[in-house]
Amino acid sequence: MEEFEETKPDHTEVETLIITEDIRSDIYETAKWAKFLSIVGFVGCVLMIILSLTMPAMLASLNKLGNSPLGNGNAAATTATYLITGILYFYPSLMLFKYANSAQHAVLYMDQDSLGEAMAKMKSLFKFVGIMTIVMLAILAITVLLLIVVAIGAAT
Repeated sequence: MEEFEETKPDHTEVETLIITEDIRSDIYETAKWAKFLSIVGFVGCVLMIILSLTMPAMLASLNKLGNSPLGNGNAAATTATYLITGILYFYPSLMLFKYANSAQHAVLYMDQDSLGEAMAKMKSLFKFVGIMTIVMLAILAITVLLLIVVAIGAAT
């Protein structure tokens, strides 16, 4: 009977990643767009928070006008929704902004650490968006199930 010895590759050699000029150009252009989108995100966050704080007064004014479909809503719920949305949207905007700054620095100065930091920020952004997507899909599924239960209950 023969015995086989498993050999593992020697990992003492340094692994390298070659980033061509085309790749550097793509990263730099992506970073510029990421910075633009992050700034738009920050502005959107501020506007949502301001809107959430002025929502009760706006809804009260609409109520005074008469039969407005928006004026009959719950001001506290609307305010909370806009406030929470504005706060939640801040984190992905911040991660996108940090990615953009680190990626631009990495490309301009050939800085490996900055590229690593940029990728870590991008990972955080995608992780947050992924978790929020799962949460929203779960809320949607629960809502659909509740609607089905209510519809069945109303039919009987």
